[in-house]
Amino acid sequence: MATTATLKNPSVLAFERKLDPSDALFYAGAWARRSDSAQWPPIPLREKSVRGTISNRLKAGKADDAKLDAQIDKPNLQTVDVASLPPGADTLLVRFTLRVLSGTGTPNACNSAAYQAKLLATTKAYVDAHSFVPLAERYAHNLANGRFLWRNRMGAETVEVQVAHLVDGKAANTWRFDALAASLRDFAAPVGSAADAQALAGLIASGLAGQSHVLLQVSAWVRVGEGQEVFPSQELILDKGNSTKSKTLYHVQGVAGMHAQKLGNALRTIDNWHPEAAELGPIAAEPYGSVTTLGKACRRPSDREDFYSLLDGWMLKDAPLTPEQQHYVMAILVRGGVFGEAEKG
Repeated sequence: MATTATLKNPSVLAFERKLDPSDALFYAGAWARRSDSAQWPPIPLREKSVRGTISNRLKAGKADDAKLDAQIDKPNLQTVDVASLPPGADTLLVRFTLRVLSGTGTPNACNSAAYQAKLLATTKAYVDAHSFVPLAERYAHNLANGRFLWRNRMGAETVEVQVAHLVDGKAANTWRFDALAASLRDFAAPVGSAADAQALAGLIASGLAGQSHVLLQVSAWVRVGEGQEVFPSQELILDKGNSTKSKTLYHVQGVAGMHAQKLGNALRTIDNWHPEAAELGPIAAEPYGSVTTLGKACRRPSDREDFYSLLDGWMLKDAPLTPEQQHYVMAILVRGGVFGEAEKG
């Protein structure tokens, strides 16, 4: 094996994600009948045309009364996609599957045998010490608290999450959680379900370690009220062409849905080891701690707390990392990505 003095970052280094969710689909029904929700109808999308008012900030020099009156006289016409519960239904059902894969720390592409050998030895030492339990407990908590529901969780009267371990297409074990009893700010066990949360975490850890095949079916019932609007993913339209639609929602064969990428972001929102955790709480595990809604990076290279600084110290310099730093680096490897260093030209 190469010594740390000669070991260099490979130009090709890539990892596949180890938490692999499907897209989530939306269904509607009555809270009292959620036990037979397998027969609930899917929620379709529909278009709505609205006449809005001018509410944007006016350009400098145009904020006088006469010009404002002229602007208000112009209608703000919009066509948008919407999704809502039908009459007689007060509950949204969000359902998806989640595969937990083994091989964290084993790159699917690496053009340096010496670096790969060091990487495998380093990650094995981590697994021997922690067995993925610290990460798995947080992934399980984010399933139990319904973080993956995003805006649909806000203002809900009740949210129940069911996680089933599927074996041969059938539920071998099932756990239920009161999602609103579990915090979004910390990772304490959900009230009244600590044993279930621990069992789910143990299963996820075993899947990451390659000790068992783990396929989970996740179902969340969200009681929001009859006819209320629900919130699938919004599509990013790069080439609008002749489209005049202001908002396009995601669907799968006409059924309102949520992107797998958005679910994955919620599940990996476990990083409360970053420097601004006291203020912001947990953020998604990202190489630079990026929080797009705030337009900032919480793990800046200047602080040496970003993924690349920590990985290089761990791999190239044998620098000791704290347990929290090790958990963060491993969380990024579970996330997956392309991390090679560009060759100097």
